[in-house]
Amino acid sequence: MSAHDSRLPGDGGANSGDDVSSAHHPAVDASSATGLLRQLAHEVPTLLAAELALLKAEAQSALRTTQAGVGAVATGGAVMLAGLLFVLLAAVYALSTVVAPWLAALIVGVVALLVGWGMVKAGKHKFDADALRPDRTIDNLNKDKDALRGRNP
Repeated sequence: MSAHDSRLPGDGGANSGDDVSSAHHPAVDASSATGLLRQLAHEVPTLLAAELALLKAEAQSALRTTQAGVGAVATGGAVMLAGLLFVLLAAVYALSTVVAPWLAALIVGVVALLVGWGMVKAGKHKFDADALRPDRTIDNLNKDKDALRGRNP
């Protein structure tokens, strides 16, 4: 017989219906702590698997969003480029009535370059790493870490 069998009264322990505190039975405390540790050992891999699944879902979502954004920007940019070329050509023609045609083309070209540079610089921050960070996963992992520290100081 094991030590566990010799400690427990013959009435069945947990099934007896007695409301005896486990503080009076140190052996029960040890088995409860062991049970909690087993449960924790079983739940931690499940928790990590769930967190990894959330990270994967967030990464896939961020990737799909980025792909859709890049496709829309590229297509819209190509169409806008065609229209912009005609607007710039019209601006050159209009300005050439006031200055020499070569100077009109130079002025319009420099202004277009400056506007384009400003737009690229303004849109560049949309692709920063912060915009693609899996914030929910990081928050959940921090909460899990805090909860584990609370259980196991």
